[in-house]
Amino acid sequence: MIQFFSSEGYSIAYESFGEGPLLVLIHGFASNGRVNWVETGWVEALVAAGYAVATIDNRGHGESEKIYDPRAYAPGEMALDTLNLIGHLRATRATLVGYSMGARIAAFAALKAPETIAAAVFGGLGIRMVDGMADTGAIVEALKAPSLEAVKDPAGRPYRIFAEHTKSDLKALAACMRSSRQNLTAEQLGRLDMPVLVAVGSDDMIGGAAEPLARLIPQGEFFVIEGRDHMRSTGDPAFKTAAVEFLGRHFLGTNR
Repeated sequence: MIQFFSSEGYSIAYESFGEGPLLVLIHGFASNGRVNWVETGWVEALVAAGYAVATIDNRGHGESEKIYDPRAYAPGEMALDTLNLIGHLRATRATLVGYSMGARIAAFAALKAPETIAAAVFGGLGIRMVDGMADTGAIVEALKAPSLEAVKDPAGRPYRIFAEHTKSDLKALAACMRSSRQNLTAEQLGRLDMPVLVAVGSDDMIGGAAEPLARLIPQGEFFVIEGRDHMRSTGDPAFKTAAVEFLGRHFLGTNR
C-alpha cells in the first residue's frame, strides 16, 4: 500500500514490506518503486531473505510530488528524502540498494550520513558515476518534445519511450535530468567506509564498468551482470542472487 511522508517540504511516496533489518530501494530515472523493484521481483526476493524493505518514489517520480525547479533534483538534495524515510520508519541503520540514478542517490546519502548506512548496492552505474554520463541534453530535449514521434535523436528516444511507459510527468523529469547527474570524485568515494557492491551489466554502455568504480571504494566489491545492458539488468536473477549473497555477508542481523 502506498503511503506518504513529508521530506524537506515535499510529499514523498513509499511502500513497506516484510520484517527484519531495513533495506531502502532507490529506483532509477523515469521509473518508480513499483516498476523498478516490485514488478521485477526484488521486493519478493529480499523479503524472503529476511529483510524489511521500503521502496521510495523519488521526488518528481511515481506518486511523489512533482517539482519543476531543477535545483530540487541535485543528488545531494534527493538523498535527503531517502535519509528522511529511514528516520520516518524509526530505523537507526539501513542498507541502500539503488539502480542507476538511484545508485548515485545512494552514494550521496552514504556520504551525508555514514553512521546510518550499513552497506550499499550500486546497480547499473559503474565508473561513469565519476567520469560522467553522456547525452543529457538529448534526453532533456526528448522529454520536452511535443510527442514521441517528434523525437528523432537515438540517445533521447528510449528515455521518452520509458517515461511514457511509466506514465511519468515529462516536465518534472526534464527538470530532474538537468541536475541529477552530478559526478562524484574519487576522493569522495574513498570516504565511503561501508561495504559496497557495484553491479553493472556486461553490455551496459550507459553506466560504465563496475570494477573501476569498486576499486575506488575501500570496501568495494563488483559483480558483472553477464549479457545484460542498462535496461535489461534491473530484474536479472543473477543480479538479485549476488545482491542477496552480499547483503547476507555484510548486513543481515545488523541492528535496526
